[in-house]
Amino acid sequence: MPSPFPGMDPYLEDEKLWPTFQHQVVHCLYQILLPGLMDRYRARVGQRHYVNEQALFTSVMREEHHEQFIEIRQRSDGKLITLVDLVSPANKTTPGGRQAYLDKRREGRASNSNLVEIDLVLQGQPMLDYAREGLPEWDYAVTVTRSTQPERYEIYTATMEKRLPRFRLPLAADDRDTVVDLQAAFVRAFDQGNFAEAIDYENDPSTRLTEANKKWLDERLRAAKCR
Repeated sequence: MPSPFPGMDPYLEDEKLWPTFQHQVVHCLYQILLPGLMDRYRARVGQRHYVNEQALFTSVMREEHHEQFIEIRQRSDGKLITLVDLVSPANKTTPGGRQAYLDKRREGRASNSNLVEIDLVLQGQPMLDYAREGLPEWDYAVTVTRSTQPERYEIYTATMEKRLPRFRLPLAADDRDTVVDLQAAFVRAFDQGNFAEAIDYENDPSTRLTEANKKWLDERLRAAKCR
């Protein structure tokens, strides 16, 4: 069963579902990218690991997190060309998660690589801080920072009611961009993870929604006969 939504499914932000979803999306993006990279580049799926600690009266709860990302490196010398990272709820809501994500971003900047941030998380504080004046409202975004213009952002956005965007993924400065269909990666990940069977659409998602999004979500689920 496909997702009842045209784009991202907000129910996937649930802490029990997200780790598997992130793994699936990153690997689907890797599979989509790989055929176009074989000649000049090599790609690998990396992983960061960190622990969040939370004090609970007389004890401390430790939560381990494993988050995947994609590195595209030049085959000839191993230089990091493009870092593709998917933001998690923990990155946007916990100090440890935010620090781990920003450390990886700084590593990419230090290598003078292109940075691609995919943010499919509604909750928490954005990982990138830039002026939104004159820009349309959005729920989800892909932000591309090119090594040749590190002070500029290319922003590809979507609202909950729309499909996820296609975006231009930069490679070496003398090479053409690769166009990535994020919605296609999402659909493949959703199907492969069989998430429709794991989601209870009768109840509201764990992440907070605006009143407008909540109303639209309810109407969408009723029309899809999920409620």
